Amino acid sequence: QVQLVESGGGLVQAGGSLRLSCAASGHTSSNYAMGWFRQAPGKEREFVAVVRRSGTTYYADSVKGRFTISRDNAKNTVYLQMSSLKPEDTAGYYCAVGWRRYETAGAARNDYDYWGQGTQGTVSS
Repeated sequence: QVQLVESGGGLVQAGGSLRLSCAASGHTSSNYAMGWFRQAPGKEREFVAVVRRSGTTYYADSVKGRFTISRDNAKNTVYLQMSSLKPEDTAGYYCAVGWRRYETAGAARNDYDYWGQGTQGTVSS
């Protein structure tokens, strides 16, 4: 069993930055993809970014150029650096890990096997 714990959410003004972290525990291997999704009130959960086992990354068009995903395999941690934030980025942000598709995980929720509880990011205008 894998546990994922997100941190780093908070309140920031438009144009500001936040850095989210997600630490994975319960498995010593780093053979998985790590991704971020977000969910705003009344909306479906949507893909934000993924970093695959090899280090390749893939982003949603809405965050490309503003967000950067990275991972530290020694710490089993994935990060999401969010810059130039907009009010429409306000959402609960969820970390996810994919074992089955560690090199092909993308925007589909069923590419991922474990999910964190989420951390709230709020951007004021």
